[in-house]
Amino acid sequence: MWHSARRRTQIPPADDGVSVGSAIAHDSAAGQIRGSAQYIDDMPEAANLVHVAPGYATGAAKGRITRLDLDAVRAAPGVVAVLTSTDIPGKNDCSPSFGGDPIFADGRVEFHGQVVFAVAARTREQARKAARLAKIDVEAETPAVTVEDGLASGETVLPDYQFLRGDPARAKDGAANVVSGSLRVGGQEHFYLEGQVAMALPGEGGEIHVYSSTQHPSEVQHLVANMLGKPEAEIVCECRRMGGGFGGKESQASQWGCIAALAASVTGRAAKLRLDRDDDMIMTGKRHDVRVDYTYAHDDKGRLAAVVVEFNMRCGYSADLSLGVCDRTMFHTDNAYYYPNVRIHSRRVKTDTVSNTAFRGFGGPQGMVFAERMMDEIAIRLGIDPLDVRKRNFYGRGRDVTPFGMKVADNIAPRLIRELEKTSDYRQRRKAVKAFNRQNRFLKKGLALTPVKFGIAFTLKHLNQAGALVHVYTDGSVQVNHGGTEMGQGLHTKVAQVVAEEFGIDFDRVKITATTTDKVPNTTPTAASSGSDLNGMAAKRAAEIIRNRMAEVAARLHQATTSDVGFAGNMVRVGEREIPFAELARTCFLERVSLSSTGYFATPKITWDRETTSGQPFLYFAYGAACSEVTIDTLTGEMRVDRVDVLHDVGKSLNPAIDIGQIEGGFVQGMGWLTTEDLVYDASGRLATHAPSTYKIPTASDVPEDFRVTLWDSKGNREPTIYRSKAVGEPPIMLAISVFSAITDAVASLRPGRVPKLDAPATPEAIARAVRSMREA
Repeated sequence: MWHSARRRTQIPPADDGVSVGSAIAHDSAAGQIRGSAQYIDDMPEAANLVHVAPGYATGAAKGRITRLDLDAVRAAPGVVAVLTSTDIPGKNDCSPSFGGDPIFADGRVEFHGQVVFAVAARTREQARKAARLAKIDVEAETPAVTVEDGLASGETVLPDYQFLRGDPARAKDGAANVVSGSLRVGGQEHFYLEGQVAMALPGEGGEIHVYSSTQHPSEVQHLVANMLGKPEAEIVCECRRMGGGFGGKESQASQWGCIAALAASVTGRAAKLRLDRDDDMIMTGKRHDVRVDYTYAHDDKGRLAAVVVEFNMRCGYSADLSLGVCDRTMFHTDNAYYYPNVRIHSRRVKTDTVSNTAFRGFGGPQGMVFAERMMDEIAIRLGIDPLDVRKRNFYGRGRDVTPFGMKVADNIAPRLIRELEKTSDYRQRRKAVKAFNRQNRFLKKGLALTPVKFGIAFTLKHLNQAGALVHVYTDGSVQVNHGGTEMGQGLHTKVAQVVAEEFGIDFDRVKITATTTDKVPNTTPTAASSGSDLNGMAAKRAAEIIRNRMAEVAARLHQATTSDVGFAGNMVRVGEREIPFAELARTCFLERVSLSSTGYFATPKITWDRETTSGQPFLYFAYGAACSEVTIDTLTGEMRVDRVDVLHDVGKSLNPAIDIGQIEGGFVQGMGWLTTEDLVYDASGRLATHAPSTYKIPTASDVPEDFRVTLWDSKGNREPTIYRSKAVGEPPIMLAISVFSAITDAVASLRPGRVPKLDAPATPEAIARAVRSMREA
């Protein structure tokens, strides 16, 4: 098995001559360490480039604009242009889905921080200073800020939706134990290291080239074209790499690309917009926070009979990507557990705040937090080990259909859990935790082992497609372009490994180029953990086409058949002869054989029909489990994660070093969401936690010192994915739910049989409140 422990990495180096499955370094790693990896703000600037800054109403969060005086802005030093909705020749819209997301507010503001205008100036400082000179009056209306405010108003951004199986009401009536409760799960700021940024260059004939830090270049292209009233063929969007995305640049990068492009179009000069961190946090959406109201029934051994749950998701002022996010919360409400009778209901609550959006896990983590809280509650009330309650509710034979009707055909969760239970020494540590808690009055330990079952595919069927373009040059080097974007997750490295493997050449002979809409058109977002599945397969197919052409040339010239031709070790074997790959490439050129090809892939078996709640929404499930041990201080609420053991299923790993990095990073990000990252809005709808000074993401000191990650020894994905691998981008974030469950376990030790009143994030303040609740009568 591949495994690592913090400060004592145990990942073998890449094997000579082998690409796929080797621990090859990220293609940008050296450049990032040296500071030479280029991001948009590092790119050379045109001599007459203008810097763009957005402006917004600093007063009321919601209401009709009664005054918009920009005279002082226009007169400010260095200002070249001031842009409003009246300057847009086409559609004033940057929505990814249902509309309702204007580029510039027009007549009304719907949330605090909504962009009303933008300033283009000679320097960034001049643009930002000028933006503050605007005089904007708003006829204030009382905003709906919280979930409760939104529920009281009765407004939603989308219709309610539900899954129903069996008769939950009847099942509850006949159950030995029926429990009702409520849980709040907070949102999360993306806090990508590179903020939102775009640079637009005007070309001849009105063409615009937009460099955007985006997960979805084709969407930026589409929205810029619509805004300018131009055909999409006149707009190019390019992204070499992002300094993090996490879903925050799937839809919400488009607005900044549009504003930069509009500035370039109006001024005829290159234009760059880079948001200040405070503005970035105020103006862009977060992970959806949710109030979960639930009732469940179970027997005296903890086995569920019925589950009824309602997710009141705070979506913000518009739909954005809430349809898919809220649906995926429902898809993962079961996690790894079978619910015999179930009703899962989702309300997409409208509030007068920035629209919440995609975030790593895309709604799935919120559903899983509920599932694991339910398991913990049952265990606490019955006095049973939480792991045993989880095991009794796992999917299994005759209990293998999800609430949305998909059969769980690849269920390795029970085996994976058994192995982690053994390797983490769970049972002995459970005894040690109990002994520690008996001996310590103020410090209490908690331990939890929780599973993850995460569906892989876009649930919107048409997004499950990808394209690639591969060129072989006459010196034997290879260039690859594909529709996926690189945000640090190693997608470009994995795709290059795939192409190197297909041609039997060294990894360093393959060059990945920037994702750009003029090479691979009509791309889908790099999201849903499907980047390697889709783009890797598209690149593989393109490489196969070229390789087959080369094999035909080699066979014809050497009186052999194509079955006699093999590619490995930078050589091409034809029977008993070996030809350097580069030599055959030159020969193909001389023989007038094309060494360029596109490749295309569409995920099979995706048949989900949302209207009838039937079909298959996922190609497969990725599995994992984590065992976390924590210590809390009952006097202060402070918490420390003492040890984490992770066992995660990635199928046949394309690159174990990158996969382990994704698991470690995802875990820590999830841990931040559930323990330290607290988004606070005031009653007026203003975000109070809009900088690192008030919003705490995990730091190096928060990473567990004893952090053990192992890849499940898999025989490969049962589905024919790229080299039988499995997706690894999103599932690891949900491994961190084990930390939240361990905190719950620690607090529960204060009063056995009583469930702590603990919401997420479990900040020190929240833990202290939960401790107090345990001591109340």
